[in-house]
Amino acid sequence: MARVVRNSKFRHVFGQVAKKSDCYDNIRITKSAWDSTFCAVNPKFLAIITESAGGGAFLVLSLDKVGRVDREAPLVSGHKSAVLDIAWCPHNDNVIASGSEDCTVKIWQIPDGGITSTLTEPTVDLVAHQRRVGQIVWHPSALNVLLSAGSDMKIFIWNVSKSTILSTIDCHPEVILSVAWNYNGSRIVTSCKDKIFRVIDPRTSEVIQSGTGHQGGKPAKAIYLRDGRIFSTGFSKMAERQYAVWDENNLSSPLTMVELDSSNGILFPIYDEDTGVIFLCGKGDSAIRYFEYTPEAPYIHFLSTYSSSDPQRGIGTMPKRGLNISTCEIARFYKLLNNGLCEVISFTVPRKSELFQDDLYPDTAAEEHAITADEWINGKDANPKLISVRNQHLGPKLSTGAVISNISNQNKHEVVFDKTSLTPKPSIDKSTNGVHQVQ
Repeated sequence: MARVVRNSKFRHVFGQVAKKSDCYDNIRITKSAWDSTFCAVNPKFLAIITESAGGGAFLVLSLDKVGRVDREAPLVSGHKSAVLDIAWCPHNDNVIASGSEDCTVKIWQIPDGGITSTLTEPTVDLVAHQRRVGQIVWHPSALNVLLSAGSDMKIFIWNVSKSTILSTIDCHPEVILSVAWNYNGSRIVTSCKDKIFRVIDPRTSEVIQSGTGHQGGKPAKAIYLRDGRIFSTGFSKMAERQYAVWDENNLSSPLTMVELDSSNGILFPIYDEDTGVIFLCGKGDSAIRYFEYTPEAPYIHFLSTYSSSDPQRGIGTMPKRGLNISTCEIARFYKLLNNGLCEVISFTVPRKSELFQDDLYPDTAAEEHAITADEWINGKDANPKLISVRNQHLGPKLSTGAVISNISNQNKHEVVFDKTSLTPKPSIDKSTNGVHQVQ
């Protein structure tokens, strides 16, 4: 295992679980064997895929609705088969996408305060896949651009506001195991059952680079790091768990590959692009390891391990906009347990000063988009727009430890759909109160 970075400001990061009354209990968490995290969270809502008779469903709770969840709580329940993946839109905290075994992707608009009755009609229905949809990922900077990957070995990139396909990627001979955008959304990296990593131009479908990844038979995962390198997790031929770092322009061999242990749970890499900290969360593991990435060899530096007695079934990650800056919280996870509990785990850097810690909180991705879907498909690239979280330092705290973001309405762009049709229509431009026309 890599040595500790002696001079790292994250060396003493520690994780602490919230008391049970500030967690979420009595949830019928899905028993699906699909390789998904089953949980998605943003500064407003917590969403968890649930067991559901006669179709697929997921639960959406306002973050402040902690404690025991009513068994009759309303669900988002419009899929005909099990929901496999969910993802909140990074540019609108009220919009969530879901992918299902029924071969569809659905877009849902959640009202402020949450739903009060079961929601069965999606705002948008995206139909193209011939087999189950196992992965959905929003574009990091372009409004209304969504990627979906199915067991038909195809990737579709959608303009959600028009319900149209912008691009089709059909280059994988076997099931796609993971898909991730790079920092500005100009490339994607995929892992596949054929053990090949592919770097792809998402507009043209061209495979720019490919190379053999981890040699084991269990699923590998690959994500982009902010500087363009690729981080992956997988298994060796001897079934040992590994992580590796790759040059996106040369996938013939890794820059580094490290064996971790011989556990059999699939490792999900969760990357903080602001700080370079990488958390490794394994299905069935009771521990979360965390590391720091640096551009120089040996690249990945072990920091510490959060340990508990309960294995995790799934996990969700709070965006930086929703963290408690006043306590130097740098990450917060929502850990799903087999007994129906969703634990809230806060990772903090111990600091004595109560002042805003500039070195821990560089500007982070804002809710506002940088470009439109039309601009993106026509060749424009843009990094995510950034905001300072300094104002959160003094923001009002929620019971879960979150801080309400003080982003002004004038800087907040909302996607507003006409719910009378499956095809969304442009909203009336009300720029004075922050509602803008869908592009």
